[in-house]
Amino acid sequence: MPTLTLARWSDSAGRVLDSTAEETELLTILQALAALPQATPEAYLEVINAHARRTGRLFAKSELVDGYRQLVAAGRLAPDRRLERVLQLKPVRTISGVAPVTVLTMPYPCPGKCIFCPTFVNMPKSYVPDEPGSLRALQNDFDPYRQTLSRLRAFRATGHSADKVELLILGGTWSAYPRSYQEWFVQRCFDAMNGVDSTTLDEAQRRNETARHRNVGLVIETRPDAISPRELEHLRRLGVTKVQLGLQSLDDRILALNKRGHTVAEMRQAVRLLRGAGFKIVLHWMANLYGATPASDYEDFRRLWDDPAIRPDELKIYPTSLLRETELYGYYEQGLYRPYDEQELIALLARCKTLVPRYCRINRVFRDIPSPNIVAGNKKTNLRQLVHAYMARHGMVCRCLRCREVRERDVLPERLRLQILPYRTDINRELFLSYVTPDDRVAAYLRLSLPDAPAVVPIAEIRDAAMIREVKVYGPALALGADSQGEAQHRGLGRRLVELACRIARDEGFGRIAVIAAVGTRPYYRRLGFETGELYMSRVL
Repeated sequence: MPTLTLARWSDSAGRVLDSTAEETELLTILQALAALPQATPEAYLEVINAHARRTGRLFAKSELVDGYRQLVAAGRLAPDRRLERVLQLKPVRTISGVAPVTVLTMPYPCPGKCIFCPTFVNMPKSYVPDEPGSLRALQNDFDPYRQTLSRLRAFRATGHSADKVELLILGGTWSAYPRSYQEWFVQRCFDAMNGVDSTTLDEAQRRNETARHRNVGLVIETRPDAISPRELEHLRRLGVTKVQLGLQSLDDRILALNKRGHTVAEMRQAVRLLRGAGFKIVLHWMANLYGATPASDYEDFRRLWDDPAIRPDELKIYPTSLLRETELYGYYEQGLYRPYDEQELIALLARCKTLVPRYCRINRVFRDIPSPNIVAGNKKTNLRQLVHAYMARHGMVCRCLRCREVRERDVLPERLRLQILPYRTDINRELFLSYVTPDDRVAAYLRLSLPDAPAVVPIAEIRDAAMIREVKVYGPALALGADSQGEAQHRGLGRRLVELACRIARDEGFGRIAVIAAVGTRPYYRRLGFETGELYMSRVL
């Protein structure tokens, strides 16, 4: 019988334990956890604490995760998906179907002069040194390889699968960085996911198609006035599939007062180009900007959905946080600016959330800025929870995608029903195809774009095609090749949605359908009949 080698993840010196007695202890604990009738945090602690009282040895979750893997590999414990969930630290991290890996670019001049934006010498514009993502970037000297690798290791150490990686490159205005830096940065992120160095970005991308950690989405953030057809082609060569834009407001007066540096017309044009090119669109909207009121904010939020040129796929709500390191702080000292108090803000955001359509996901309702940095106004980092509590008390409901995700619930495919939600933009018809449970939880969805005319598509390669802008299957992120044991993933839901989209596009008169595929999803789409083009994958209908 082989002896296990249990790595102590909490030991910075990397010391290794090698003890048959400890193997027996681990096996005893894991078997007790596997036998729990209800896998609640309270039940977990009861087992762990009972063992500690009996033996004087308290195991960390990271130790249990590593011990479980080695016991399974040694054949002394049967694989148990339910037990794996019990052992996970912060299951919510991968509950939406992917492992999000956030990396920050190095400090670099930003073209914006926004009065609400903090500026620190050692940080990219708008980022605070003690934000969680900033701390990780500083610890790794903003090196893309080290940042990516550290996050992948953290997922593994805490019991999560990181086979499907959504890479989020944040840290300022991406389009302002030199293209040579952008290409190097993305290449090194891919190298970390691939576990091997490459000589070119193209090589790194090709390797990722069969890598253990595959990139299923690549996200950058930039400004509306940086978007052009040429920029979009460059983003596609990098492998970008989703773009975050700092909208902030749909009121030109508010944009000018806050020195945002772009207009609403430029925002409309940027969204139009992104949508026409098939990108997923994430907009940042800010409440409590200089010159705004709760009433004007509510009307501004309505315009996100009333204006057919906007209507984002995802939204980040960032109430203005007043920091000393901003021009806005000077306005505050002069009595020209007043932060909303906590209850005022909660009431506003609750009303706003009731307006969000079923095809949009609200990713955040508060920027992850540690409260000691905030001078006045809301300092509660659990603002979303407070907003939801307010809504429950007042009979208000949010129907956004995040509020309706199936999350950890088991899914029975035969009980799912197909919903098709059509809506118009200023350049196309969008069809939001989704499979939902009887209680209206979303298990999977697809965004299908049917352009009004070839002229509205900014990239020639896809001008005659319908476009699949996103395919998403929710539920806990499963490892590549793992069978579903009740989870939504790996049930064929994505394939069924793709085939439905192809039938709809053909019936609508399109001879071809394209998909804005992430690098790591190319093999999946090839199996569905898509061929790789220069920037997109497509299939003849």
